[in-house]
Amino acid sequence: MAGTVRDGLRLLRTGNFSRLFAAYLITNTGSAMAPIAMAFGVLDLTGSTRTSAYVVAAPVVAQVIILMVGGALADRTSRQRIMVSADVLSALSQTLVASLFLTGAASVPLLIALMLVSGAAHAFHQPAAMGFIPQVVKAHELQAANALLGAARSSATMIGAALAGVLVAGFGAGVTLAIDAASFLVAGMLVASLRVRAQERTAPASILEDLRLGWREFFSHQWLWTIVFQFTILVMGYEALFALIGPAVARDSMNGAGDWGFIMACFGAGTISGGLVALRLRVQRPMLVATLMTLLWSPLPMLMAWHAPLLLLAAAGFVMGMTGQIFGVLWSTTLHTRIPSHLLSRVAAYDHLGSVAMAPVGVVVAGMLYEDIGATPTLWLIAAAIIVPTVLVLFVPDVRHLRATTAVTSPQSPAD
Repeated sequence: MAGTVRDGLRLLRTGNFSRLFAAYLITNTGSAMAPIAMAFGVLDLTGSTRTSAYVVAAPVVAQVIILMVGGALADRTSRQRIMVSADVLSALSQTLVASLFLTGAASVPLLIALMLVSGAAHAFHQPAAMGFIPQVVKAHELQAANALLGAARSSATMIGAALAGVLVAGFGAGVTLAIDAASFLVAGMLVASLRVRAQERTAPASILEDLRLGWREFFSHQWLWTIVFQFTILVMGYEALFALIGPAVARDSMNGAGDWGFIMACFGAGTISGGLVALRLRVQRPMLVATLMTLLWSPLPMLMAWHAPLLLLAAAGFVMGMTGQIFGVLWSTTLHTRIPSHLLSRVAAYDHLGSVAMAPVGVVVAGMLYEDIGATPTLWLIAAAIIVPTVLVLFVPDVRHLRATTAVTSPQSPAD
């Protein structure tokens, strides 16, 4: 997998890809603001990390329940229509959440219900989006496209986190979440405007048969299911840190939303750097390099446990963002080139399901531990959840030896 910055940036001059890039940039800016707003809004509402954990975990619970259906529907219907519909549903749910905070009517049961709706929308959007990218760009452009879309997410993370820190501190969670709702509507309109290659459809079958075929493809790749198993544990710690424990530590031991927003903005800057690196990256063993990158996600919780200065925490956030972006580009491009296109959304759904299935447990348990044993032990457990499964997966031969390829497993349809 290789590409140059010049070849990658050339994609931005094509109408379809530039609009998709803009959609990613806009919606991810809002989405980067939302977790910070929700975390501080719910912490202010309840005063308890234990209670707040249930609200924060709710969208992931919905994803776990619905993801497989979302992947199957994306492969057999229209990924584009599913993405647009999911954006509209997300906009509606976030508008209602924002109104609850703005009117002072927010309660834990209402927020959990609306967060379940948001999670359901994401469960339909994510598998469709993974399968949609090869309909927009050619096979040899996939790594560049993934790097540029990753850069859009990265820029959005940096901008959104910085804005969230200012907005939450100055105007509260409600205003911040209202902006997030608007970003979904704009992104949905941009995706709806795209003209893309025809989607390769699966033969008519039942949903259960579609899921069975997706599972067979997923489990036939050792590198794929073992890294997903790694992420089952790793994401428990990752989600606990970003969705709840990081904001709680910032509230209790730092200067609140402003400090956490600064750390997240540096995380976003790191992902931009990672995207630029990924545009030129030439690796022969993409899964080995990708897995090694995830080891560098552990310094941030460890440094927080040591009560390190803010600038050091920001540097760790930068490294975490950069290596996370490199992992994401290598992972997405390997999926796009190793998985047949007509199975891609289903395999992506199994990937996402396995990765996030235990995330709600991680958030809830971390919220309880934070109150029962304190911040420092909880942060060390989060670091262990990142390090231990990553080291174990390095013993898997297919992870170490899988070779890069630019050939897509199944042929692409000609452009309309």
